[in-house]
Amino acid sequence: MVAVPDLDPAPAAHAPRIRAPALRRALLAGAGRVLACRETLNRINVFPVPDGDTGSNLAFTLGSVLGGSLSRRASSVGTLLRDVADDAIDGARGNSGAILAQFLHGASETAGNAHSLSPRDIAAAVSAGAEQARAALSEPREGTILSVIRAFAEALQVAPSGNLSVWFGQALEQARRALAQTPRQLAVLRQAGVVDAGAMGFVELLEGIHAFIATGDAGAAGCAADAVMPAPFAGAHGVEAFDHAHPWCTECIVAGEALDPAALRAAFAAIDAVSVVVAGGRERVRVHAHVASPAALFEVAGRFGSVTGRKADDMLAQHRSASSAQAVAVLTDSGADLPAAECERLGIAVVPVRVNFGDEDFLDKVSISTAEFYRRLHAGPALPKTSQPPPGDFRRQFEFLLSHHADVVYTGISRALSGTLQSGEHAAARAGAARIRVVDSGHASCGVGLIAMAAAEAARDGADAAAVAALATRLRGETYTWAVARDIRYGVRGGRVPRWAGPIVLALGVTPVAKMQPDGRLAIAGALWGTRNVPARFARYLAARLPRGQRWRVMVGHCDAAADGQALLDALRGLLDCEAGWLVEAGPAIGAHAGPQALVAAFQRRDR
Repeated sequence: MVAVPDLDPAPAAHAPRIRAPALRRALLAGAGRVLACRETLNRINVFPVPDGDTGSNLAFTLGSVLGGSLSRRASSVGTLLRDVADDAIDGARGNSGAILAQFLHGASETAGNAHSLSPRDIAAAVSAGAEQARAALSEPREGTILSVIRAFAEALQVAPSGNLSVWFGQALEQARRALAQTPRQLAVLRQAGVVDAGAMGFVELLEGIHAFIATGDAGAAGCAADAVMPAPFAGAHGVEAFDHAHPWCTECIVAGEALDPAALRAAFAAIDAVSVVVAGGRERVRVHAHVASPAALFEVAGRFGSVTGRKADDMLAQHRSASSAQAVAVLTDSGADLPAAECERLGIAVVPVRVNFGDEDFLDKVSISTAEFYRRLHAGPALPKTSQPPPGDFRRQFEFLLSHHADVVYTGISRALSGTLQSGEHAAARAGAARIRVVDSGHASCGVGLIAMAAAEAARDGADAAAVAALATRLRGETYTWAVARDIRYGVRGGRVPRWAGPIVLALGVTPVAKMQPDGRLAIAGALWGTRNVPARFARYLAARLPRGQRWRVMVGHCDAAADGQALLDALRGLLDCEAGWLVEAGPAIGAHAGPQALVAAFQRRDR
């Protein structure tokens, strides 16, 4: 065995003291092991829901630690563990990520301000972490990560007989045995022929730590399970296991004074939340739950303190994506407006943009519906603002999709209109740029929707990533997007329309017409005189300006004006050769600036 600085094996009578440098390197080795196993963990994830993202969630949780506390030196073990726990709480994702974060939090509390730890100190810290991890759940289950953590904690209670590596290795062996038992404890695991993914993630963390203790090498990664785990997603046929009453995996951070985790769990139970995990301390907690409505959970959380870090994943959509055999996944952002049925049929993944009303933050089309957005817009007085998703939202999606598909093509709202595309590019650079292609659609709303749908159809039909990206790039010039704003005041208030233009438009009594330009900007292209019968006149305006002799796909978006939207679509069908047409409710990317009653029309050339 190689002697490791600051972590030297010794006889039991002279038990070693583990100091911060060695503990930091051990945790680096363990986290690296989990990241190397990310795709395997995703493939075997069937409990509590077969959504195929446990590996991505654990990787994201530990990625926050790797990029934070483990990226710098610490003066003491106590400081290091406290910072690791805080980073894990802030970055925790998913059920297993939240449990792991609470385990680390409990261990750090027991370690306190210690400068170094003996093996007995480590055993006490791990035991406390195991207890807190179990207490964080509203309904703890055996056969999960909790069982493995407890087995490991109990095995550490045996005093080291000769050296640290043997002592830790014996406890690791108990954790392995507990992992092997998980299919006997959970029928869903037994039926799928796999062990619990979260439990395996914890064992892989221990494997990496033990490898460092034995060799002194913090960089040794690799996932032993890869050699025996099947490539297909184990939960592909497990849709019947879904709790369709709670389809959203929802998370947030709550900060306040004297937070009571038990009271939080009780409040979430009152809104019928399940799989609840409340991880953290008295001033800051990470909340995880499966719910019918993310908005309801965020509203309840807001009663206890300030809410940040909102996240919600459609677990049924994740299951469909993980179960798909196609090589290329297509991703867009919610700046795209597209029919929900087509999004589901084609398996298009969507990253939500942020919507803000005053001090309230929402996830577009997730924690605030489009209908609720327009209700608030009418009510005022706060003017909504939209902002791009942070790179972390994209990175999480990329990593999940890459676990189940060979490549990802992301096409999003025009770079000239939003920083969303740049956020996706930053995330792609970290998540695996060689397997991710980012395409600027050059459009907004329905125009992005048409391009994303065409790209997804090509991916479904077997096109490779290069061909899908090339198609999306070509369709930028073969797609046309126009909009009419019925109330120019919203554009003026939001800064998209110059203040001097508002009084002129109102005085002349015209309805401005905007068009997406080749450079991706949305610019005024003309006007309709008067404000009456706008749908029919807008349809004639558009038909006169589209290239002749073409067949079209048409998508019409309305901003809280369904009847006008349907009238516009019907009129366009009468004037053009339409292969297909859709009516959608345009989201905040248009509504926040064009206001209620605005209409969007997008057209895409089709071969006859």
